[in-house]
Amino acid sequence: MERPTIRHLECLVAVAEHGTFRRAATSLDISQPALSAQVAGAEAVLGVQVFERDRRSVLITPAGEEVIARARDALAAVDHVTDAARRRGEPLVGPLRLGVIPTIAPYWLPPLLPAVRSKFPRLELILREDQTHHLLAQLATGKIDIAFLALPVPGDLTTAAVARENFVVAMPRGAQISKRKRLTEGDLADEHVLLLEDGHCLRDQALAVCERGGAIESVEVRGTSLPTLVQMVAGGLGITLLPEAATATLVPKRGPVELVPFGKPSPGRTVGLAWRTSSGRLREFRLLAETLAESAESFLAKLRA
Repeated sequence: MERPTIRHLECLVAVAEHGTFRRAATSLDISQPALSAQVAGAEAVLGVQVFERDRRSVLITPAGEEVIARARDALAAVDHVTDAARRRGEPLVGPLRLGVIPTIAPYWLPPLLPAVRSKFPRLELILREDQTHHLLAQLATGKIDIAFLALPVPGDLTTAAVARENFVVAMPRGAQISKRKRLTEGDLADEHVLLLEDGHCLRDQALAVCERGGAIESVEVRGTSLPTLVQMVAGGLGITLLPEAATATLVPKRGPVELVPFGKPSPGRTVGLAWRTSSGRLREFRLLAETLAESAESFLAKLRA
């Protein structure tokens, strides 16, 4: 019985994911005629039409839907073979596609990655920054291998905590609330709080703190990023909650914004790694999480000193 090749499956999945033969060919670094030939060859071997195509669009046929799903599973299985061979030797060698959310990437990666590079010099990190729901979708389809984000996350994923960071209240310098050395959630009552726009998991976490404390969200103004929120606080538009790892980068000590921590127990979030439970790289990913956690502990200790 003739079987489709791995290249056949890669081409089918690429067309399904990109929606056009042109973009799929570019993603695979082959010509469009070569891609068309591969797809036609796969359909001939399988005996079904996978795509309906004309000059403008590509549609997946009902039979093609199952073929594409099985093709993804088969490619993942092939990756497991490669992973198993790699794990027989030195761990964390070669490419690793790491997704990171925007409220972690610029603040956690600079202090943590040097230790990873030192311990695993042959690891090639390919970073992709995106919001949580996009990263989870990319994990599910195999576009990334692992994600660094806020925990917990939904889905059939295995996770490992790296650190727990506290939230800190950022406010205009001299604000009435700044006279307290430590805050409780109740101290936020009736304060106008600036939050990130929809799609950021930090927004949901900070909103929960604000709702418990009786704060008022400034719904007319939302930030697209943490630096934007800090600039709005500096402009006197309200206060905001920042994850403590971001404070050293975003808030100068003598600037227009000052920081006041919460008393214990402080609200905060857990950051960590998540990967597909079906992945064959459990030992490697656990080792990566342990390395990041060791660096995170040192980083937070310096930050809190």
